[in-house]
Amino acid sequence: MKRKVCIVPIMLIIIVMLIGGCTSNEAEGPVVLTVWHDKEQPIIDVLVEALKNLEPEIVVQFEKKNGLTEALKLVGNNPNAAPDMYFFAHDKIGVYAEMGILAAITDFLDASELDALVPITVESATYKETVYQLPLYFETLLFMYNKEWVTDVEVLRDTDSLLMHMEKAKRMGRFGFVEQHSNAYYAAGWVHGFGATILEASGEPKLNSEEMKAAMTYHKRFVSFMPGESEYATVNTLFREGKADMTIGGPWMVPTLRAAGIDLGLAVMPIISQTGKPLAPYTGVQGIHVLKVSADSKADEIKTVLTALIQPEVGKNIALASGSAPANEKAYEADDIKNDDMVMMMRATAENSVPMPNVPEMDVMWTVMTNMLVEINMSGKSIDETVESAQKKALELISNMK
Repeated sequence: MKRKVCIVPIMLIIIVMLIGGCTSNEAEGPVVLTVWHDKEQPIIDVLVEALKNLEPEIVVQFEKKNGLTEALKLVGNNPNAAPDMYFFAHDKIGVYAEMGILAAITDFLDASELDALVPITVESATYKETVYQLPLYFETLLFMYNKEWVTDVEVLRDTDSLLMHMEKAKRMGRFGFVEQHSNAYYAAGWVHGFGATILEASGEPKLNSEEMKAAMTYHKRFVSFMPGESEYATVNTLFREGKADMTIGGPWMVPTLRAAGIDLGLAVMPIISQTGKPLAPYTGVQGIHVLKVSADSKADEIKTVLTALIQPEVGKNIALASGSAPANEKAYEADDIKNDDMVMMMRATAENSVPMPNVPEMDVMWTVMTNMLVEINMSGKSIDETVESAQKKALELISNMK
């Protein structure tokens, strides 16, 4: 009996040690970071490859999320439901910063490390003097022309020349230039070229400024030579089928145009003859944001991931996979990037572009501005009366937000 009594405690000790050993191993397992995104798989594949060497200590899981923006509003403060990070455009930063769900990128990376990035990308990622996004790449609209109708030498450098070309093309039964003239995103380049703005950084709308009135008046001269319908499908089809000589469009149009056999040329935005400034479209920046729910508990791992993603090789590989422009300046030293005319033209256009506003008030301005453009360009309403009405509407909607 004595032997049996002695054996049982020894067996219990061994079992406890084994259990304790298993628990310890589990505690020392990999740290898993979840990233929500809305991107195409080739872009995500680049990030997965860039983070492979962090395994097994750090495992980053990318989860494509439908309705990402609304989902973050619902669960961004819930540690049991929110992701650790998300990969999205910069324009919602203000909304989430005001909700208090974002951590500053400079909590993980030294501010000096951001000096390696194209300046406009850091500017776009900044809200109330705090950087809330690690920019990875950006996009701008591009000035495109069909070389069958406009040679590299003939491509128009100023808007007065562009208008003359449009008048001549109309006499030939063609469209010299088409764009989504009554869409706020596309018309913004004309607005900024006159020194006007849709919304100030403070969140105050500026639709009834004298500069805005001048921009609308001048732009309408060009609209008169374009089709009455300015939707994406119409503009894209006219240019793709060779019925329009020039257009302003996003890089997402380029693969379709080249597949259709268009001999595509890309140029810098023309100078507005009345102001001496180029058309200045918005720039949209895509990058990684960190949620506060994970900022403390996984700080070291998040820093490691951000350090890996800021490298120029990542930006270069995203550009090659998607045709977007890298945020890291050094990525442009690679021959693959130097020889990519679309990426390099976006980089050149970004020199004069404007960061898309990231303040919460911009959410209502897209609709107000687009309605204003439709009334001016397509319904023939008075510019002075329409901008005043739009300004009043914008102020009302912004007041309701607060």
